[in-house]
Amino acid sequence: MKELSLEEKIAQMFIIELQEKEITDKTIEMIKKYKIGGILLFKKNYDNYEEMISLINKLKEANRENDIPLFISLDQEGGRVNRMPKEIKNLKSAGKIASTKDSKLIKESSKIISTMLLETGINLNYAPVLDIKRFKDGHAIGDRCFGANKEEVSEYGIEFMKQMQKEGLIPAIKHFPGHGSTTQDSHFTLPIVKKSKEELEQDDMIPFKNAIEEGADAVMVGHIIIKEIDKKYPASLSKDVIQKYLVDKYNYKGLVITDDLRMLAIQLKYSHKKAVKLAINAGNNMIMLGFKYKDIINIIKNIAKEVRKGKIHANKIEESVDKIIAMKKKYNVNDNKVKGFNIESINKEIEELNDKVLEQIKIEL
Repeated sequence: MKELSLEEKIAQMFIIELQEKEITDKTIEMIKKYKIGGILLFKKNYDNYEEMISLINKLKEANRENDIPLFISLDQEGGRVNRMPKEIKNLKSAGKIASTKDSKLIKESSKIISTMLLETGINLNYAPVLDIKRFKDGHAIGDRCFGANKEEVSEYGIEFMKQMQKEGLIPAIKHFPGHGSTTQDSHFTLPIVKKSKEELEQDDMIPFKNAIEEGADAVMVGHIIIKEIDKKYPASLSKDVIQKYLVDKYNYKGLVITDDLRMLAIQLKYSHKKAVKLAINAGNNMIMLGFKYKDIINIIKNIAKEVRKGKIHANKIEESVDKIIAMKKKYNVNDNKVKGFNIESINKEIEELNDKVLEQIKIEL
């Protein structure tokens, strides 16, 4: 880390969204010149699995000259949050699988996802969802989580997380301190949770607390206002939520990651620069930015100025980069070329698991 410039340390804290299907000169510049910490992928970045593998290998190749390997990340939950190309069959949702109350099926689903992603070159997955289901399946959270109470979500979500860790894939549990209590979707607006601190501490936060005690490596913080804790800032930009709860109350020492700052919950209220400054000062170690590359470059320069002026403590940057490097070492994150998995074989495993889930659900009925 000592060899990195201030701007490069700041860039290590950013996970940027790949803007296109091709690796452009701008993408290469973000990786080679600015030494960005990670890349976020979506289905829009590839039309088939062959393209996905080619894209990831090009990203890895571009970063190979850098001493710090690249996080390559996505959201692969199964169900409606599925980032794999169309020729890969999709697992049933976490809610469906958890409804069987069969731990073996939970672990099996996590193992399939982990194998699939690792062999594709993905090293960081934004899953499992540890929110509590309180509304219908189609709700912003709905069937993406593991149950309708803290006990089920804790038990099954942690089993899913631990299996992923065992396989060697970094799980980022989400959306702290709990997105399940609001009917609103932070992709489109800024949800407000009006529950008391006591209610949240005894319910929504419990799965996260339990997961932290079981060794969670990464926590994604949601864009939700918790009125009883911080009326002004969403959790993702709030010192009171991140420092007082995650760090102090729950003694969490892993990576703190924001949900994407491109989401309207943030964009409707804050400029790009303001949101990133708040996110760093609140205690986030990594910041997800679905912005245009030119805007990200401007943010890097702006944050560096803020650090030099003393408006952002340099130790916040240093501590974050230390954690990022340590996590990449722990999980042996590397820029080695990948070959991908056998599609027919993975599809068979997915089909068999889905059949088991449906059979179990029928038996329950």
